[in-house]
Amino acid sequence: MTGNSSKLFSIFGPYKPAPWRERYSLSRLFFNFYLLVMGSFVAIAIFADFVISTAVKGITDDYTSRFMHGTIVLIEEELFRKPRSKWPQTIATLDEQFAYRIHIVDRWTLLLPPKQAERLDNGELVIDAQGDVIYHRLKQTPLILVVGPLSPERNPEYRRGMPLDLRISLLTWSLIGVCLAIVVWLWVHPVWRDLEAMRQTTRALGEGLFEARAPTMRSSAFEPLAETLNGMAERIQRLIATQRELSSAISHELRTPIARIRFALEMLVDSDVPAERERLWHLMEADLDELDGLIEASLTYARFGREQPDLQLTAVELAPWLDGQVDAIRMLERQLELQVDTSALQPMLYVELDRRTMPHAITNLLRNAMKYAQTRIRVSAEVAGEQILLHVDDDGIGIPLDERERVFSPFTRLDRSRDRATGGYGLGLAIVQLVMEQHHGHASAGESPLGGARFTLSWPLSQNVTES
Repeated sequence: MTGNSSKLFSIFGPYKPAPWRERYSLSRLFFNFYLLVMGSFVAIAIFADFVISTAVKGITDDYTSRFMHGTIVLIEEELFRKPRSKWPQTIATLDEQFAYRIHIVDRWTLLLPPKQAERLDNGELVIDAQGDVIYHRLKQTPLILVVGPLSPERNPEYRRGMPLDLRISLLTWSLIGVCLAIVVWLWVHPVWRDLEAMRQTTRALGEGLFEARAPTMRSSAFEPLAETLNGMAERIQRLIATQRELSSAISHELRTPIARIRFALEMLVDSDVPAERERLWHLMEADLDELDGLIEASLTYARFGREQPDLQLTAVELAPWLDGQVDAIRMLERQLELQVDTSALQPMLYVELDRRTMPHAITNLLRNAMKYAQTRIRVSAEVAGEQILLHVDDDGIGIPLDERERVFSPFTRLDRSRDRATGGYGLGLAIVQLVMEQHHGHASAGESPLGGARFTLSWPLSQNVTES
């Protein structure tokens, strides 16, 4: 499936949505976000205005009463200077001189809340709920002087069809809306570009183009996500390359023993000599052992490279532990002299290591040294700063300087002249490097004082036991 997707990609090129679709998606995101922000802002403003208006209404009414009290008293005094029969004419004359309406009504025609009705009957000024009409009882008469609201005929701003305060409010809200739209656009546009870049990257990764990477994000909110995505893509690409290389190498390694087994079987059928048949049987058994070893080493390498298990660090006294590891391998090879030198270590030195995985590193180094050592192998340890250094030296042929980094790559064989007896699969040192990486250390190759190769393991003396 991945191969087909890659071919389609190479033929038709990477997927790019139509420009109109991008503009539509961006516009929809902008308008949805804008409506959400603007609606929330308007709702908050209306609620705040209601709360503020309710809180200051009493103060506003009191201020209006004080402000209009003198005018109403003057109107009342002017009325009482004349007979009541001339009050309508006097009110009509005064009404023409003011910007607001002035007229007189009977008390029984007003329907006011109980508290306002009581205040009105006590001679106080009463303001209606809208705050634009004032009621005042003319002394002890049943007549009520009504002042307000503003007369549209006498106010130019009302003649134009819209009150001044309403026009100011509309203009203010329009400016707020435009400014908010600009701010939302400036915020949404880079976010949208980052999201679109992330979407195209994930689409490419989903179609098998694991070399695709997310570009640098303009928004700091998406930088960690882009770094995580790129790190994941790099790891996937590295794992696929490793698996491809591992599969290719294993296939190549399997050909030789399988071909030898097939050839031995053909010879076994044609041979009637017991000695020759026994020799062929031994050869096939050796080839089967080689296949079994190759499969076991490949599975071990794949497990270390894939699982990355959590370290279970334990404080171990290094000298006795190292003696035990060398004694376990010494029984496999009695012709070589295996020495352990821990004289450079202070007494009772404890280091932290994983008892499950670290023996793989030591065992593979010792087995590698046994293939090339002439007479002896020496294992030593020392402390350098906060690092523990463990050396495995042999007196073999050594490793060329320009090949010392490559020996830790899987299926690397430097001595191409060696036969099956010296053999190996090029996975032992690769496993060593994986184990050391899990211990936050590394493995290196160099020149041994014994004349051959020196392999050095280095990892911290003390680590946080919760690290993995």
